[in-house]
Parts: sequence; structure tokens; C-alpha cells
Amino acid sequence: MVKTARAGNATAAIGASLARSGRSQYVLRLYVAGTTPRSTRAVANIKKICEEHLKGRYDLQVIDIYQQPVLAEGEQIVAVPTLVKMLPGPLRRIIGDLSDRERVLIGLDLRPRE
Repeated sequence: MVKTARAGNATAAIGASLARSGRSQYVLRLYVAGTTPRSTRAVANIKKICEEHLKGRYDLQVIDIYQQPVLAEGEQIVAVPTLVKMLPGPLRRIIGDLSDRERVLIGLDLRPRE
């Protein structure tokens, strides 16, 4: 599921709901800067990875820092695109257009580190 982020933090509510259900759900936020080529590539790359590896088990929010700068400040985003894995823990950040698929999979704990 891909959403455009709105103000407010639903991560805690999602986490509590998932804890009750016992499902491993991924909550991801992708911070981008408008529709630059890098931002567009990052969105396409993470959508493809999520559909292939997390189908039905992810919530992806795409946040444009130009439209919602307060959200970027709250997460202390200093470079874009940046993917933040909110759940399951631990929190992780991956910077770049997410084209290094192996690095993204390791960062999301979908592949073991060597």
C-alpha cells in the first residue's frame, strides 16, 4: 500500500495493531524532493522491491519535503531521497535512489548481512 503522508503519526497505532495480529508488517517512509529523476527512480525502485518481497505486508508513505518540510525536520532528514524503515525495528535509514537492490534488501532485513 502506498500513501502520500499527512501530518500526524500513525506508526504507533499500526505497530500496536500488528502486535495484536502477530503479523510482521513493514512501515516505510520515503522522503523525496519533488519529481527529480533521483526521486522518481527511488519511488519506482522501492515500489518494485516492496511488491516482490513484502506483498501485502507493507505501508509505504512517500513524503515530498517541498510540500511537507515539517515532516522531514521531525525525522532529521538531511539528504534525499531517504528511505526510513519505521517498523519492524530497529529503525533504519537508506539514502540514495535505492538502485542498489542488495543494499536495500539488507537494510530492510530481508537478506542477511555477510
